[in-house]
Amino acid sequence: MSRPKCCRKIGCAPDNKYFKPRGIPFAQINAIILTLDEFEAIRLADMEGLYQEKAAEKMNISRQTFGRIIESAHKKVADVLINGKALKIEGGEVSMDKTKPV
Repeated sequence: MSRPKCCRKIGCAPDNKYFKPRGIPFAQINAIILTLDEFEAIRLADMEGLYQEKAAEKMNISRQTFGRIIESAHKKVADVLINGKALKIEGGEVSMDKTKPV
């Protein structure tokens, strides 16, 4: 039996939850789901420039788990950009970090 997923901390939810290429109708486009923990991993690693160990600590997960999450997130974003798909941000086992100022 596998271990249950622990709840991952995120600093904030994104304001925009859906992105799509310009000029393609919604009916003609495939969407990729980026979970909130994947979004947070990208924010911490790529926007804030944190090393995986520090970013994992902020999310309350192991460095190895963070590595898997960020790898999955990067593949999804690459698929969206290269293949002209939509990106929808939703879901995942997460909790908001209440100590972070809004």
